[in-house]
Amino acid sequence: MSESSQFSKQTNESTVFYFIRHAEKEGNSSNPHLTEIGLKRAENWSRIFSEINFDLIYSTDYVRTIQTVTPVAHKNKKEIETYSFRNINMQQFRKDCIGKKVLIAGHMNTVPTLVNQLINQDIYPDIDEDNFGNLYIVTIVGEFITHQLLKLP
Repeated sequence: MSESSQFSKQTNESTVFYFIRHAEKEGNSSNPHLTEIGLKRAENWSRIFSEINFDLIYSTDYVRTIQTVTPVAHKNKKEIETYSFRNINMQQFRKDCIGKKVLIAGHMNTVPTLVNQLINQDIYPDIDEDNFGNLYIVTIVGEFITHQLLKLP
């Protein structure tokens, strides 16, 4: 393959990131499970994402985030990879995900921060504590980045 066709292939590959916050959690312990409502929301995410074949699924290493993406991981027959918000290198992460569809579960303060880092803008604030339905979608094709926030019930 010539250098120009390799460049063309790379710049035309789309990478799509889907960011969600964990579903409703029990109590205020440091590592709570999901409530019944939260488990239903996790199943609903699986229905919402039913037409998307994820290549990678990431979650912070907390019970509530892992439980939130487990139904999607089972549907896609994928392992859930854990990440540390404090140690993520966004440039390397973006490079590692080129051409893939990626689901990332996080928290009310980490999800918007990661999205802002990925799009190189500071426009998404922390998620309200009682909001569990935000879906952030970031699409990257070459150097072009689009992003949107869908507010689901």
